[in-house]
Amino acid sequence: MIISVASGKGGTGKTTVATNLSASLGKNVKILDCDVEEPNSHLFLNPKIDKTEIVYTPVPEIDEVKCTYCNKCVEICRYKAIAMIGETILTFPELCHSCGGCMAVCPEGAITEKGRELGVVEYGKSNNIDFVHGKLRVGEAMSPPLIEEVRSYINPEIINIIDAPPGTSCPVIAAMKNTDFVLMVTEPTPFGLHDLKLGVEAVKLLGIPCGLVINRSDIGNDDVRVYAEKESLPILLEIPFERRIAEVYSKGDLVVEKIPEWKEKFLELYRGIENIVKKGQDK
Repeated sequence: MIISVASGKGGTGKTTVATNLSASLGKNVKILDCDVEEPNSHLFLNPKIDKTEIVYTPVPEIDEVKCTYCNKCVEICRYKAIAMIGETILTFPELCHSCGGCMAVCPEGAITEKGRELGVVEYGKSNNIDFVHGKLRVGEAMSPPLIEEVRSYINPEIINIIDAPPGTSCPVIAAMKNTDFVLMVTEPTPFGLHDLKLGVEAVKLLGIPCGLVINRSDIGNDDVRVYAEKESLPILLEIPFERRIAEVYSKGDLVVEKIPEWKEKFLELYRGIENIVKKGQDK
């Protein structure tokens, strides 16, 4: 089972839901924090990191002795990562998307690849929970390859919970694709509803079952619930705007540990996801 916890916008409580769901299950579970630009799951789970791996992405290196300045590499690159000025060829590694097209079209074999550091992946444990997260290098813009590296640690034999980046851009799609279920975390406000709609449309394009958690559920209005009913989106959990809950996660603690009755509510959330996935598989 692979569950991606996502949100149309930041600040809805996505990481709070992902970490508390993981802690509720307690064993045979792995959390993968794919919000590599600003990973926060470790703040709640305090894992012991056992392994750190530097992640590289291939970028072109041009041998100007072999280069005949045919311009084919410049023409194929849609990201302007290669430029030619007279008989000078320039590469811009930060713009490269590592597609390998320039190598494929070079008639002289003048282009090879070298590694450019993207960031790191750290692996460890938090009690019985397997933990993986990525940290994007400062100044780096290409997060999807690092997200893919984090996802390579998915274990299909256990429950995998992905803490996806916020929004609906390429990094979010990289985190959500090829999962069994997407759990959207939203809040009942106009901004929450607007960005929820964008997120749900992205999930529809991917063809993945989806459900909702409404955080701070007793503020705002009922527009999110009306939208959910219209779109046949099950609301699997509502978390009220309570001081004691806010105090717990503001201290970096887990709600399911400090307020024990919430553990059963998160387990019920998982059972709801499991039932939806099974019904989809039986069709």
